[in-house]
Amino acid sequence: MDYQCIVIYTIVRITPYHPYNSLSELKASQEGCLDWIKFYIKRAVAAYLRALNLSPNNAVVHGNLACVYYEQGLIDLAIDTYRRAIDLQHNFPDAYCNLANALKEKGQVKEAEESYNIALRLCPNHADSLNNLANIKREQGYIEEATRLYLKALEVFPEFAAAHSNLASVLQQQGKLNEALLHYKEAIRIQPTFADAYSNMGNTLKEMQDVAGALQCYTRAIQINPAFADAHSNLASIHKDSGNIPEAIQSYRTALKLKPDFPDAYCNLAHCLQIVCDWTDYEARMKKLVAIVADQLDKNRLPSVHPHHSMLYPLSHEFRKTIAARHANLCLEKINVLHKPPYKFGRELSGRLRIGYVSSDFGNHPTSHLMQSIPGLHDRNRVEIFCYALSPDDGTTFRGKISREAEHFIDLSQTPCNGKAADRIHADGIHILVNMNGYTKGARNEIFALRPAPVQVMWLGYPGTSGASFMDYIVTDAVTSPLSLESQYSEKLAYMPHTYFIGDHRQMFPHLKERVIVSNKTNNSLADNVAVINATDLSPLVESTDVKTVREVVLANKPVEIQHKVAELPTTTPIETMIASGQVQTSLNGVVVQNGLATTQTNNKAATGEEVPQNIVVTTRQQYGLPDDAIVYCNFNQLYKIDPLTLQSWVTILKHVPNSVLWLLRFPAVGEANIQATAQQMGIAAGRIIFSNVAAKEEHVRRGQLADVCLDTPLCNGHTTSMDVLWTGTPVVTLPAETLASR
Repeated sequence: MDYQCIVIYTIVRITPYHPYNSLSELKASQEGCLDWIKFYIKRAVAAYLRALNLSPNNAVVHGNLACVYYEQGLIDLAIDTYRRAIDLQHNFPDAYCNLANALKEKGQVKEAEESYNIALRLCPNHADSLNNLANIKREQGYIEEATRLYLKALEVFPEFAAAHSNLASVLQQQGKLNEALLHYKEAIRIQPTFADAYSNMGNTLKEMQDVAGALQCYTRAIQINPAFADAHSNLASIHKDSGNIPEAIQSYRTALKLKPDFPDAYCNLAHCLQIVCDWTDYEARMKKLVAIVADQLDKNRLPSVHPHHSMLYPLSHEFRKTIAARHANLCLEKINVLHKPPYKFGRELSGRLRIGYVSSDFGNHPTSHLMQSIPGLHDRNRVEIFCYALSPDDGTTFRGKISREAEHFIDLSQTPCNGKAADRIHADGIHILVNMNGYTKGARNEIFALRPAPVQVMWLGYPGTSGASFMDYIVTDAVTSPLSLESQYSEKLAYMPHTYFIGDHRQMFPHLKERVIVSNKTNNSLADNVAVINATDLSPLVESTDVKTVREVVLANKPVEIQHKVAELPTTTPIETMIASGQVQTSLNGVVVQNGLATTQTNNKAATGEEVPQNIVVTTRQQYGLPDDAIVYCNFNQLYKIDPLTLQSWVTILKHVPNSVLWLLRFPAVGEANIQATAQQMGIAAGRIIFSNVAAKEEHVRRGQLADVCLDTPLCNGHTTSMDVLWTGTPVVTLPAETLASR
């Protein structure tokens, strides 16, 4: 977010040396200001230089000439010229203020601060110096001092649009979004063509989940100033968050064309290209991205790569941890303005251990799909469970189950103040507070920064370190986080005995524990994943159909016998016709069987995984255009987890297994063409890679039965998706790397 630094021009009339030149001298001085307003830089410089020929010791003309140099980017020349103006007129607050601007531009922040203070000693009500000094204080993390200075500037000059906008951005940083909005609106009232205020107000509205309002603000900012790179970048972020990746890419590229040195836009563009598997100039892009992060960390700036994205790039472990730490420090800065004294905790545990789970994902979200039964499975004789929701009730059974089975369920989405939320947690006497968001959407890490509990831990929702001094442990396991890699983490490692990762599939999808293989009596070959039938109760089908049991022994380290139930039908035509025609159901020997593609039409709660399907459901390769006789490799992750090396390894497998296909998801759809084009360049025909649409949760899990092997993404493994596939009995082949996300 940019804030406004004010450069001051002083209109001056120059007293002539010769009476005959008075009109030309006056005209020269006026032309200097007028031509600058018209952006005729060369003429402005020439006019000021002519004025100085007439009046060499005129401090104001030197000051205005320095302003033109500053706007041209000639910072050293501007500094020298400002100093000349000050030498000529020591009592010149405008010149001191502008000199400070130039010094700050050069990175000489201490000298700039001193120059602003001199201006304020000369003129305590110098509004521009108050505003610009506040900008420095804000950058240094002195938010309260910055706020005081902005308010002082507005007290001196209530119609100061830039100060309103800057104050609004500080209020936004503190989470005071409604107050920020009021000051942005005031800035725009004063200056209706204030593009920066529109753009920054869009950021506030975006944070308030008002996407339409944010979009309107960014669009207006661009209408006012089509060359406003930051507004184009902000507009891109709206497109990106809305899933309109092509539009986001276009807007980021526009921003970079307007401002080539724009790290935020470059790194966000890189992430968008990763999402759609556009690997044009991939190596050069990664090299530049790493260089950007290195430079930002070296200069103690907030990196343009988000912690959650850092695992996708060839960054060092130390870089990833430092990126997370910088974001954690932002949380500390936000809570400092609350002036809350540290919470006090008793030294002895009395009664049961109180555990608090904090998450924005208590609802229809992969996190709840994994852990919704956990609150109710704790031993209430030993522990007391509190669940703190950071999001409103979405009306799903996931939310209902957690709120019902947790001993205490508190909706903190109605408590937007982090200080008050932390007070509530502390008042509940929580002993161990569990952060299930990390740096994912909806997180409120400021609550943890206030330390309302004596022990605070990371678990499940975020696959990496918090980098935060206020997080004590990360719950993990010896495979995911071996001691040899503990330096990646700012937290202490708390090992679970087997795995930290859990799933609720036993409760959500019990109908997938057993299946009946569909076979045509005229077909001598038998495959266990071409056409399958699932249900919680298969007895109606078993009793009305010729079902036999087939046994086979799998030769592993220890031989394992597997039993398959096979329904031998006189013909599979009814099933094939149902699928081809899009019918919802058909009848097999008088038993109704539902088309596996139609679950959203028959029971939406069963489709989302909120209820267990009660119908008998058939799933076939025909439904997804998969060859019956092929080896089907699959991966159901979002496409951003694929990198060129991963696709190359998959292509190599396809080349070595001729009768095989790779099954991926349009996740997002715009990535399909890029994957297909790259695979063809690697020597694989388009028909060897088959894409399907993203499906509702139950179908998404159930169709995993049709694959032979799931090939994991080494860059960032499948987490919930791997659990989904494993529940259907399909094996996953993975390649562990070193990050938590890749193990």
